[in-house]
Amino acid sequence: MAGVKQTRDGAVGLLTLSEPASLNAMTPDLLGALAAAIAEMTADADVRALVLTGEGRGFCSGQNLKASEALGSDIAAGVMRFYWPAFRALRECRVPVVVAVNGVAAGGGFSLAMAGDMIVAARSASFIQVFSRIGLVPDLGSTWLLPRLIGRQRALELMLLNEPLSAERALEWGLVRQVVDDDRLLDEAVKLAQRLAAGPTRALVATRALLEESEHATYAAQFRREIETQSEIRRSEDALEGRNAFVEKRAARFSGR
Repeated sequence: MAGVKQTRDGAVGLLTLSEPASLNAMTPDLLGALAAAIAEMTADADVRALVLTGEGRGFCSGQNLKASEALGSDIAAGVMRFYWPAFRALRECRVPVVVAVNGVAAGGGFSLAMAGDMIVAARSASFIQVFSRIGLVPDLGSTWLLPRLIGRQRALELMLLNEPLSAERALEWGLVRQVVDDDRLLDEAVKLAQRLAAGPTRALVATRALLEESEHATYAAQFRREIETQSEIRRSEDALEGRNAFVEKRAARFSGR
């Protein structure tokens, strides 16, 4: 698929943004290809986790300003039409998503990295908001995602001062799960995705959904919502396998169903 490469490693699907000449800068075509690739990859029931990364020296350098005209005169409508489907596909993916950040994740590329479930960063990776440097505000979900990951004070620091955040500091602040040597990035990201792929997929994704809902729910409402979800999930094949494995004192063999 143009702009996004697809490969498989067992139950893990690997999606690679493939516009290295622009550091994988966002265009309607690239984000459309990403949304389509996610749908195509996850249509296969045997795919139980995804890894998203970028080809070349960077993960994603943000919006490709040369392509901004393709969004049309109504920028908000253009972004929601061309960009939102890819972000939504990541955020609501039916399987867990690991993002492997190589090099820079800038502006909207920073937002894209946060749209997955866990980030593994190369030691050379860096994260920068960029927006206020050019007189703009953060977008593509950044003001929602970033403070929830690292807190309001640190999010404002990154957004107002535009200082690059190193991979090591991102780990310290809780933005990324782990930092690895550059030549080990994909191996480690796939290894993490394989761990997730071996888990009870429906329960993992339902857990993500509960966390999303909890941001806007009262304690009592979330207490009830957890039990409602539990009542549904406990009827799954994986839940039955988990209970049987516990009683039989063996490792569970989940199927994702």
